[in-house]
Amino acid sequence: MILQVPPNLRRVCFLAILIFSSITIANAQTVKGTVSSEGEPLPGASVSIKGSSKGTSTDFDGNYTINVNSGATLVFSYVGFSSKEVVVGNQLTINLSLDPDNQLDEIVVIGYGTQRKSDLTGSVSTVKAESITQNPVSRVDQALQGRASGVQVTQVSGAPGAGTVIRVRGGNSITGSNEPLWVIDGIVVGTSFNLNNINSNDIKSIEILKDASSIAIYGSRGANGVILVTTKSGKSSGAGKPQISLNLYNSIQFLPELPDRLTQVEQIAFTNESAAFRSAAIPFPNDPSTYPDNDWVDLVLGPALIYNADISISGSTDTVNYYNSFNYFNQEGIVKSSGLEKYIFRSNLDVKLTDKVRAGFRINYSRLEQDNALASYSQAAFGILRTQPVYNDDGSYNGFDDVVGSPFSNPIANRELNTNETFTNNLLATAFLEYKPAENWIIRSTFSPEFNNTKQNIFRSSQAPNLLSVGDVGQGSASVRTVASTGWNNENTIQYSKDLNEDHSFTALAGASFQKVSTEIAEAEAFGITSDATGFNSLGNSDPTRSVVTSSFSGFQIASFFGRINYTFKDKYLFTLVGRTDGSSRFAAGNKYEFYPSVAAAWKISEEKFMENQDVVKDLKLRASWGKSGNQAIGPYRTFGLLTEANTTLNGVEVPGLTLGRPSNPNLKWETTNSFDVALEASLFGGRIFTEFNYYYKKTEDLLLDVTIPRQTGFTSQLQNVGSLQNQGWELLLNTKNVSTDNFSWNSTITLSSNKNEILDLGGVDFIDVVVDPLIGSGNTRLIVGEAVPVFTGVNYLGTWKSQAEIDASGMSSQVVGGSRFEDRNGDKIISTEDNVVLGSPFPDLIFGFENSFSYKNWDLSFYFQGTVGNEVFNLNMRNNYFNRGETVKFGDLRDRWTVDNPTSDIPRAGADSVTNTPPNSEYVEDGSHLRLKTLRLAYNYPINENGFLKGFKNATIYMSGANLFLLSKTRLIDPEASNFGSSGLGNIAQGYLSAQYPNPRVVTFGLNLNF
Repeated sequence: MILQVPPNLRRVCFLAILIFSSITIANAQTVKGTVSSEGEPLPGASVSIKGSSKGTSTDFDGNYTINVNSGATLVFSYVGFSSKEVVVGNQLTINLSLDPDNQLDEIVVIGYGTQRKSDLTGSVSTVKAESITQNPVSRVDQALQGRASGVQVTQVSGAPGAGTVIRVRGGNSITGSNEPLWVIDGIVVGTSFNLNNINSNDIKSIEILKDASSIAIYGSRGANGVILVTTKSGKSSGAGKPQISLNLYNSIQFLPELPDRLTQVEQIAFTNESAAFRSAAIPFPNDPSTYPDNDWVDLVLGPALIYNADISISGSTDTVNYYNSFNYFNQEGIVKSSGLEKYIFRSNLDVKLTDKVRAGFRINYSRLEQDNALASYSQAAFGILRTQPVYNDDGSYNGFDDVVGSPFSNPIANRELNTNETFTNNLLATAFLEYKPAENWIIRSTFSPEFNNTKQNIFRSSQAPNLLSVGDVGQGSASVRTVASTGWNNENTIQYSKDLNEDHSFTALAGASFQKVSTEIAEAEAFGITSDATGFNSLGNSDPTRSVVTSSFSGFQIASFFGRINYTFKDKYLFTLVGRTDGSSRFAAGNKYEFYPSVAAAWKISEEKFMENQDVVKDLKLRASWGKSGNQAIGPYRTFGLLTEANTTLNGVEVPGLTLGRPSNPNLKWETTNSFDVALEASLFGGRIFTEFNYYYKKTEDLLLDVTIPRQTGFTSQLQNVGSLQNQGWELLLNTKNVSTDNFSWNSTITLSSNKNEILDLGGVDFIDVVVDPLIGSGNTRLIVGEAVPVFTGVNYLGTWKSQAEIDASGMSSQVVGGSRFEDRNGDKIISTEDNVVLGSPFPDLIFGFENSFSYKNWDLSFYFQGTVGNEVFNLNMRNNYFNRGETVKFGDLRDRWTVDNPTSDIPRAGADSVTNTPPNSEYVEDGSHLRLKTLRLAYNYPINENGFLKGFKNATIYMSGANLFLLSKTRLIDPEASNFGSSGLGNIAQGYLSAQYPNPRVVTFGLNLNF
């Protein structure tokens, strides 16, 4: 039977369908956008309409387009990432960032590209923006300490703007730099780039490339590891309205714990004892209360403030994404004459010109204004006795030390009268053009210029009290030094990616890189300035016969050609092949070019069938790599002979001339490091635990060393390629999600690493002495075959001589009762370097970091410990402040020194050093193991949706944090991380030397983050 519909009803139904269709069409709209993770596009991500079968997926650039009703909900998903839902509403563009639910699915930056961590065949550690910005730091390298396994970061000084020493899997060179290569947004900026030029709040992530597979793409400069810095873009800000972020904080710096020193009364007693033992006049014959009691530390140091404000504006559209920021930073130093002021502007812009062409630029301009300390903590704490007056009776500055009987440098007067300031302007930029001629092809070219200009002004007043105290008037001096550096870097790459059915996929990259850098230095120094009126601004107001003018130029060029192939079979067998050829102008013809290959493989064990039907291991990957990398290790022109000034006489008149100051060596070549790495990565219990274990071995050959040559050549040494050394060690990373509920979460991170460094060959000699302190002399630091680079050496300290009979029995007639006793190992009755033994090494047996973070509703709490175990430090202050005479401040240990009333003490008597020589010895070497509470942070995330007070804001956070709040250490100078020689020059190998450097302060910070 056929049901007949009445005509009127048919008309009503037709009208209803028409109205409903009109409404549907009116509500339908086309939505576009990009799906990404941590700023990187996710190709193949799913975009579906909730409750329907309709959907699409993103293209190679993470872009998608879908027709959807305004009331519908879009579901965004991708394998290994947490899905997200978004109600469409009236939005026409929806850009979304997905969060990985497994660390192996994180997107990480590698050389010239990005990869999922699960697809890596190399060793890469990542430090996210949260770890950098949550606990404010003035330099990005300070945020790396303890956060990446296999990376040792030492904060060598607490001075404003002071850098760090970084060792990635140990040091590979003796003469050359051991610092890693820094690459910022793809720009190779070298090993000595001033990181004060970068605003840490602009950084999205930092990747540390550690093994041969990951660093080989950087060839000759990757041997010491590569640190990739990626700055923020507008991709994560969403489309439409720009996002404005404001970051404000103020910090108070407090003096850390100070070393134990003798009080004024105790010091007076020691000084008098020392003088009496030497039969010298007693410096303090009166009651101690009649002498000044000046704590010079309080006069020179004090609490100081830090101010920071930065604002950023970011956003994106279908064709443009942008990020612009401005940062103002002002840090007063706890040494009152020091400080740093920074102004940093950044602009990042990416533009999609067509479907095939993309362009962009990165510009970072900074201006640094630094006040260099005119007084030192070391002088204040250990160099000047508390009895020394600050002022004379007439109110003028005191400049004469009556105890020593000579002028002294008054730090308070220096601060008021002298000037030492440095101004730096830096422009770091890059522009790129990217072309996709066809699917899966990417051609990219970048050009990156850098301009750096530094000017240092120094003025030493003619009114300095140490000059006036001896009537040396009119002896002011001044200098002006300028450094102008320009350079450019051009990178050109072509990349092809292809999937062959479901089993095979590969990506091939080829490229060429060219770099040129030149530096000019000019310095003028004037002496005999009689007036302070013009300071350093009129160097001509001086004695023209004593003026010194110097200038220099240096430069280098590098040309490189590289390639990389990544191949994946069935998404479980991964292979990487990398090769790079570098050519450097630093070497002579025949040795300019070197080829650096690497090969790596990984096996995703968890993808095998035998891993099915179990819920413990979510992901499991085994990987291994081998490769070669290099180190230029020398400055420009080292292959050439050096001309130096040498006066001669012509017709009875002395005239200036030149002579050959060092021999040439055109045979110099690159230092080469062969590396092997094997690792296991695992994600367990549904991603609640992630762990990674690495073992590595590195051998560096053709070390560049100064080798003794026959004197008949006219020289004593020549730089040659001789010797070798090795590094081997292991690394462990453990991330755990201990608790995860709607209101409470608790996450932990542990990093452990150990590296053993050993010299294998020194060109046929057993050891080389390194002089780190001319006063101490040789024999305290050595490069020894079979030992680390370097080791501390000296004689064994045996305590004190307890009786004259003991001295007589030893045959050492020059010794005194109560004086220092040392081990005579060779029995020749003389204490010399022949009696030296290895006393320790600055390399730790273990480096660790431990972080816990808690979140309860709107509250966040985190704390982070880091430290070392098994390393030693060499206390350079021991000579003057433990063994020497009484003219300097002594360590508190000397309260229990040998005296007639304390004849069993093993601490030497006052003044004994004036009779018996004190060589470097085992008392100089102290345990450098330590535990530091690096950061502590408490934050409150204001509930925006619950209160109309902040309506319109995306989020708001107020926080309080502390840095360096707690330190457990056995060293007399308290902080074992300080380094007397920094990271360059002698500091390249001479780490672990302490001499009361600028202390690392305790810092308490109050901050506010706003996004709207």
